[in-house]
Amino acid sequence: MSQVSEMLSGDTLCKVHGSAERSATANKKECNGVGMVTNSSGENAAAAKVAILLCTYHGQRFLAGQLDSFAAQTHPNWEVWASDDGSKDATHDILERYRAKWGGERLSIHCGPAEGFAANFLSLTCKADIAADYFAYSDQDDIWEADKLQRALEWLSTVPEGVPALYCSRTRLVDGDDCEIGLSPLFPKKPDFANALVQSIGGGNTMVFNMAASQLLRDVCNGLSVLTHDWWNYLVISGCGGKVFYDAHPSLRYRQHSGNLVGMNSSWMARLARIRMLFQGRFRQWNDEHIASLQLMRDRLTPENRQLLDLWATSRNRWLLPRMWGLWKTGIYRQTIFGNVGLIVAAIFKKI
Repeated sequence: MSQVSEMLSGDTLCKVHGSAERSATANKKECNGVGMVTNSSGENAAAAKVAILLCTYHGQRFLAGQLDSFAAQTHPNWEVWASDDGSKDATHDILERYRAKWGGERLSIHCGPAEGFAANFLSLTCKADIAADYFAYSDQDDIWEADKLQRALEWLSTVPEGVPALYCSRTRLVDGDDCEIGLSPLFPKKPDFANALVQSIGGGNTMVFNMAASQLLRDVCNGLSVLTHDWWNYLVISGCGGKVFYDAHPSLRYRQHSGNLVGMNSSWMARLARIRMLFQGRFRQWNDEHIASLQLMRDRLTPENRQLLDLWATSRNRWLLPRMWGLWKTGIYRQTIFGNVGLIVAAIFKKI
């Protein structure tokens, strides 16, 4: 991915060293500090087929561990669609070895577009011949908790059929040796289009979405120019009236190492780098790209969110007082006080 990940969430991370239990406790349901709704149609969820959309590029060091964590899932009905973006290391050999072990119906291997991680994930998202009940993104170097898919499907199966729905979660951070070093930021506010316009809260490696969301994302694939697949999913599904759920319970072990494309970094140097990117206009550029892509599919947005998009798009280009007044009227928000202060500063300097 890229160095922008921390700015996408926009919040700092307090790393806490120490050990933690590896095994997930399936009976303990959490959602932002309250009980997670238990699925009333558990039998249907248990039988549901999940397509795991795995993107790889030079992933030989940790790929086997990621694949092994699929095999350890408490939800057994899954298949892997692996898209490799032209790896020159042993990545393809590892995929071939697991395909021989699991069978071709369990793991299929495809060539990616070789245009970066976002394009690779979007190529799988928009691939019309992937048939499943649910879809889960996966990076190449994490370790899924054993109940990752089970937890996601327990919530997703409560959403009425035909309503786009997206599950995402917090993550447990580990180093290259799988030693815990902290947790990703906890986002306490409700996921919403007004939040999605200025912040990505769910890492793609935690995302699981239903068939209705998959069809929606496929329908709006043409003409895209977006920064990341996960932020785009949040924008589209929330903007079109879908349901988004952020699980406060970590669903995977998110590996932080020198070779991964996205990581969490809360050092003061990283914060200064994000501020520098802000004043260089990177955040404004991302918003330009998102607005342009959303305008291409504006008829799919709810009437309320079309109005919000238009007010957001026009207000950010006005002079100071009308700009601040217009942005206040939109109700856009980030998840923390620190993030909202940064948003106000960016608005004052016309960097949004």
